[in-house]
This record gives sequence, C-alpha cells and structure tokens, in this order.
Amino acid sequence: MALISQEEFKKITDFKQDICVSIFIPTQRGGKEVLEQKNKKHLKSTWDQVKRELEAKKVSEEEIEKIGEPITELLNNAEFWRHQSDGLAIFSSEGFFEKYTVPVNFEAHHYISNDFYVKPLVPLTTDDGRFYLLAVQQDKVEFYETTKNTIGEIYIEDLTPSKLEDRVGYDFEEKNRKTKTQNSSMGTATSHGYDAANRDDKNEILRFFNAIDKGLHEILRDENVPLVVACQDYLFPIYKEANSYKNLFDQVVPGNPSDTDMFGLHEKALNVMEPHLEKKKRTKLESFGELTPDKTSSSISDIIPAAFEGKVDTLFLENRSEIWGTYDEQNRKVEVNEEQSSNNTSLMNMAAAKVIETGGSVFLIEGAFMPGKEAKVNAIFRYS
Repeated sequence: MALISQEEFKKITDFKQDICVSIFIPTQRGGKEVLEQKNKKHLKSTWDQVKRELEAKKVSEEEIEKIGEPITELLNNAEFWRHQSDGLAIFSSEGFFEKYTVPVNFEAHHYISNDFYVKPLVPLTTDDGRFYLLAVQQDKVEFYETTKNTIGEIYIEDLTPSKLEDRVGYDFEEKNRKTKTQNSSMGTATSHGYDAANRDDKNEILRFFNAIDKGLHEILRDENVPLVVACQDYLFPIYKEANSYKNLFDQVVPGNPSDTDMFGLHEKALNVMEPHLEKKKRTKLESFGELTPDKTSSSISDIIPAAFEGKVDTLFLENRSEIWGTYDEQNRKVEVNEEQSSNNTSLMNMAAAKVIETGGSVFLIEGAFMPGKEAKVNAIFRYS
C-alpha cells in the first residue's frame, strides 16, 4: 500500500510558484493526545507561525487566505483528526493543496519557498524494504504487503482457509469440542483446547499450513522479497515444514498476533527484519569508501548537475542539515549561499527530488555516519 506514489511525488516536486508552504508535524495515533486534540492544535500553531512569516515577507492578505483556506478546512474536519498516523505532511500554495498522513515521525518543521520541501519524505520513496507479513493462528489468517513505512492488508479468503477447522473439517471441530469438555471436567485446560505437541494435532496443523502455502503461491510465485511469519513459537517449525516459498525469512515474529493490531504487528515485524532492511544502506555506505574518486563526490557543485542528468545512483544527505543556494541548469552552475533567502532554495532538497525522479536511491543519514565525514552530501555516480 504505497502512501505516496511516484506520480504524486513528481507532482509535488514539479510544482513551482512564488509562495509554496510545506508543513511537517509529528502526530499521535490515539490516546489522551488525540482526545485533547494535540495534533490539531499543533497544526494550528504552526500555521499561525507561517502566516506571521508570510506577512513579514509582504505577502498579500488575499494570497495568505488562499494558501490557508484548505488548511483551515482541515482544522475544522473532526473526522480527519480521528485517523492519524505518526506524521502529517502538508503542501499548500495558491491553487494547490496535498496532505499525507504517514507512518514517519517527523520533526516539526515548516518551509516557505518557491518550491515544496520533500526531504522528510525520502524514507517513503526510496529503500522501502518491501516484504510480506503472514499473521497466522489456528482460527485466523491475515496477509499484509509491507515496507519500512507502510502496511496494507491483502485479502486472501478466496485463496486460503481462514481457520484450521475450515481445512480439517468436522473431525477437528468434533475432536476439539470433546477435548475442551474433557479438560473442563478434569479441572484443567490449555490455551488451545488441545495438546500442541500431539502428533495428530501437528498433522492437522501441517495440513492447514500446506493449504495456506498453496494459496499464497498464487501471489508469491513471481516475487523475490522476504515472507515473514508472525505466530506463536511452536507453530513456526510446522509452517517452515509446509512452506514452499524460496524467500521465507528464518526468524519468526513471536507471540500471538491477536495481542496487537495491524500497526503493532508492523512494528514487531520491523524489529525482527531490521538487520535485513538495513543491508542495502550498509552496502552502499561501504561502497562509497571503496570506489575510485571519479565514481563518488562530496561536492554539491558536482552532485547537483549530475542529479539533473540522471547520473546519481545513490545520494546520502545529512539529516537535520541544509545547503542553501541556486542552480543554473543551462550553464550547470551551482551557487552556494550561507543562509536561506527569498532568492534561493535548499540544494539538498533539490538533489533528493531529482535523484528520486531519475530512479536513484536517497538515504537520510545522521552526521556521524555520513560516508564522507566532512560533507553534508555524498553521492555515488552511476557507472558509464
């Protein structure tokens, strides 16, 4: 379930106008903060600050009102504020408005320029770490397509049995009923209504899992991404025995999937998958130091023209940093300024947008982990 498509991202990055406002705020999914409308209050206070800055820039009251009208409508939309994720991104200009509720915990930030600021969205558009997540219990089967930042359910009722008794049938149902009755009369019970180590029970579970595996083959047969299973520990060896998918991840997401919701499952799966998901980034970071100097750069003056020409394979941007300036595309000339002004833009934002547009990878990196330690931006060029 992609939260921002390539087309949507390009629409945002291509838009240019005298005043473009980008707002990023962290949000809470629920609890006391939502009841007290903290998300809504945060956006209101941020928009009030933006209005003051626009007034200081001598932007007309009429234009400010046009930019802010959809934001005001959003503030008054009670239904919208009931369904939040970890972050809210807003892009508003006269005649243009987009909002994205996303599972990225933004630092509060706003940006006013003649283009939109997309650098905080980088985790949603590159190196998404796609994988499938199967949450399986004896009475429930759920299947998700997942990335580092998104999760969406894939409905598989027509492909797989939804519970064990659907596959095993009356024999299981009758035996399970009798076992529960016997346990009750003896004053003992198990959490499953039967002994999980019993050979017959295992064979029935194996038949169930074989049916699930067969159904998932319709989805997975042409895939090459990991399949992660969330189930109770004793079930995972049985699922591995039934599995035929070549990219089954060898570590289970432990615990009963019913103990949490979809987003909690996503978080637990990411904890298990983290070393695998970070592999691409680590490989690229290592490559930067191993490649010859003509294949890498830490100069924004070299990287910007290369990004516009589609020559950047990988871009590393120091998180929480900026480089201000301008770019003359016709003459391939980059000018760097010491601070932001009405006549310049974020060159790091510009580079990120172009690299993503041309199919490259972009990573936000904390300063201490940048491959070229003395620079805010590093790049690996495509081999020619």
